[in-house]
Amino acid sequence: MMKKFKGFSDSESFTQLPDSFFHKLLHEIEDAAELKVTLYFVWRTQKMEGPSHALRAADFDPKALGLAADEIRHGLEKSVQRGTILQRRPATEGSVDGSEQEADVVYFLNSPRGRAAAEAFAKGRAGASEKSTSPPVERPNIFKLYEENIGPLTPMIADALKDAEETYSPEWIRDTIELAVKNNKRNWKYCEAILKRWKEEGRGEKQDRRDAEKDRGKYVKGEYADYVEH
Repeated sequence: MMKKFKGFSDSESFTQLPDSFFHKLLHEIEDAAELKVTLYFVWRTQKMEGPSHALRAADFDPKALGLAADEIRHGLEKSVQRGTILQRRPATEGSVDGSEQEADVVYFLNSPRGRAAAEAFAKGRAGASEKSTSPPVERPNIFKLYEENIGPLTPMIADALKDAEETYSPEWIRDTIELAVKNNKRNWKYCEAILKRWKEEGRGEKQDRRDAEKDRGKYVKGEYADYVEH
C-alpha cells in the first residue's frame, strides 16, 4: 500500500534543477534507477561546500534512493552513458583490484563548473575527498529559524532576511538569532546590528566566548543601542 505523503512545507529549502533537465532529459530517461541517481546527485552536490562538488559510488545512500547497490551502479552507468554525469579517475592510479578501482572513481555533474573540476581532477591539479561524504542534514532555513525564535514573518522582515542570506554565512545568522534569544532581544534589528559589527570589525574567538550578559551590554549601551528595544 502506498504511504501517503504529508506534503511539502514552506520552511524547507529547495533544490534547483536546470531547465534542460525538463526540456531535454525528463522525457528521455525511462530507467528509474538512472532518474533516481541523477536527481540524488544534483541534490547532494548542490548542498556541498568547496570548489569541487563530486561524489563517489559509496556516497549514494541506498536507503534514501530505495535502490540496491547493484541498481545504484546501474543508474550511475546509465547517467554516465547519457552524459549527465561525468566519470573521472585520478591522474595516477596505483590500484588494480576491481573494488579499489571503483573507490578511485569520482563523479561530477556535466555542468560548466563540473566539467572544469573533472578536467582538473583527471590531470591531478585538484583533489576530491578520499572519503565518503555524509548526506546533508535537514536544517531549518532562515525563515523557519526566525519564526521559531524571533516572531511572525512580515514581508519587510522576509526581504531583510533574504538580503542577509546573500551577505552573511548561515552560521553567523544562526548565532546572532541565538544571541537575541539569550539576551531576550527578539527583534531582527538587534540581529542585524550584530552581523554588521562582525562584518566591520571581525569576529574573533574571544568575542565568541564572551558571556551573554557582557554581549547584551555591548549592544544595549553601545553604538547600536538605537536598534534595541528597551
